[in-house]
Amino acid sequence: EMLRGIIRAVEPKEENRMMSQFAQDIRQKALQEGMQQGMQQGMQQGMQRGMQQGVQQGMQQGMQQGMQQGMQQGMQQGMQQGRREGWREGLLEGEAKLLLRQLSRRFRPLPDEVSERIHNADPNTIESWADRVLDAKSLDDVFSE
Repeated sequence: EMLRGIIRAVEPKEENRMMSQFAQDIRQKALQEGMQQGMQQGMQQGMQRGMQQGVQQGMQQGMQQGMQQGMQQGMQQGMQQGRREGWREGLLEGEAKLLLRQLSRRFRPLPDEVSERIHNADPNTIESWADRVLDAKSLDDVFSE
């Protein structure tokens, strides 16, 4: 009402137009401020959400990459260990087979328990028996402790 009184005193004929213009100016200013505040809030919320999503995606990707690398390393280590163990077992089997051949050529016929005894022995024992084959006069000489 104070503004209306001032306008009436200064420009009585323009009162309605000026009041209408003033109301429009206030609405426009309020709209601009509201839009500006809305944009600021929207940007802040968008940045927060974006950061949260980025962190989540980064963690997921990191976990996936870590799992893949872990699986690859585990497989490689498992394969290497498997090859080593396979090589050792193959070597032991070959030594046992060679000892059986030597014994069967030298002391025919071999009792059945000799083969089982050789296959159940550790590598050092097989090596020791193989060394004795050359000088042994009997199977008992080979297997003597």
